[in-house]
Amino acid sequence: MKTVNRQQILEVFDADSFTLLQKAGFIAYSQRRVQQPPVQHFLFAQADGDGCIKSAWLEGDRQFVVKVSTGFYRNAERGLASNQGLMMAFSAETGQPQALLLDEGWLTALRTALAGRIAAELCAPAEVQAIGIIGCGLQARLQLQQLKAVTACRQVWLWGRSEQALHALRRDAEADGFRVRVTQDAAQLAAHCRLIVTTTPSREPILQAADIRPGTHITAVGADADGKQELATELVAKADAIAVDALSQCTQYGEIATAYRQGLLASTPIVELGAALQQGAKVRGDAQQITLADLTGLAIQDVQMVKGVLAAL
Repeated sequence: MKTVNRQQILEVFDADSFTLLQKAGFIAYSQRRVQQPPVQHFLFAQADGDGCIKSAWLEGDRQFVVKVSTGFYRNAERGLASNQGLMMAFSAETGQPQALLLDEGWLTALRTALAGRIAAELCAPAEVQAIGIIGCGLQARLQLQQLKAVTACRQVWLWGRSEQALHALRRDAEADGFRVRVTQDAAQLAAHCRLIVTTTPSREPILQAADIRPGTHITAVGADADGKQELATELVAKADAIAVDALSQCTQYGEIATAYRQGLLASTPIVELGAALQQGAKVRGDAQQITLADLTGLAIQDVQMVKGVLAAL
């Protein structure tokens, strides 16, 4: 069995080629060509942590993948990364283990950022004066990096609860070529930004309906388990069009789940990313629409990342 470490993974990662793999995975999922069992969720309230186990097989592939991913949000106080994880590839012909990828959570982080890039391609307005990033962790950094391939905008507003983390992110973003403003007022960020990405594990809304102006797109990646919520239910209901990675997951525990259960989205167009990609269609209908992309994370994304890494080694 091959063992691959984080450094080897980062050395072969190429955003453009891996984005193509992710798009193919989303399309296959929406075409129902993926076996993907329900996600197993763990909540460790005493440690402010959570974890999940995801697995999938794309029909015709010679391997299937099982992934364990965790987030422990007090780890920074201990000098540890908040996210951890690993992925395992098994033969779909013999069941034998083929590869252990000790990615330390990076493959999950990278594929989530690539999904944000794809969502922005499908949903973001053509003209973006400023990008807004909610959150200060690794995912905030990666999402901002990947948006460079989607928009020429280099003006960014950053929001975070920790002033120290916020200013550290500011330094990184400026080093990456962005002109940066920071705030701890999410409404102020929303007033200036038409492309917003939310990247926190929040369990209470950060953005409110009144904060969002016409023509705004929001990609929400934080609500990947029951109880997490970054957007007010009224804000979700205000969206003119919604893209999701998987309708079944997002309506169960994603950002749109509460509004969906309350019947507030009955007349709102909702499309899976894979279906939109297959059709070659933009989710946004016009410049004034408010659009939302709800990303809960799919195991097929992990399958595609593993395939990309193993093919490149």
